[in-house]
Amino acid sequence: MMMPSIFGNSLFDEWMDFPFDSGFSKGSKRETSLMKTDVKEMNGAYELEMELPGYAKEDVTAQLKDGYLTIQASRNATNDEKDEKGNYIRRERYIGQCSRSFYVGETVKQEDIRAKFENGILKLTVPKIEEQKPVEENKFIAIEG
Repeated sequence: MMMPSIFGNSLFDEWMDFPFDSGFSKGSKRETSLMKTDVKEMNGAYELEMELPGYAKEDVTAQLKDGYLTIQASRNATNDEKDEKGNYIRRERYIGQCSRSFYVGETVKQEDIRAKFENGILKLTVPKIEEQKPVEENKFIAIEG
């Protein structure tokens, strides 16, 4: 049975989108709209390519704090359509924000990370730095006698 639709969406899409639904199950509507990221290791660095369709460079921020690289994108869009008399036929607003975090290590510095945003894709290069494990010192207890 086909469901009626308005402007390309099923009438029941949002009605059936319960707030307590995680939205991350296989095949869900929200799964396809997440910040899809490809990570590859090349030449002693990690290269991340994150898809952010519909976002502008000004909408995206990247922050390094406590060893975590966090990318955040937010958007505020309005789509107004009016008829000849100025009455609204359709008026939609979208306000949204999404973010992802990656642990890159506490030895990585902000100035070591390179970022470029082009055609809705954010490309990041993060150096691969091996964590230095503290060397355990042998501590001996003096024995008298």
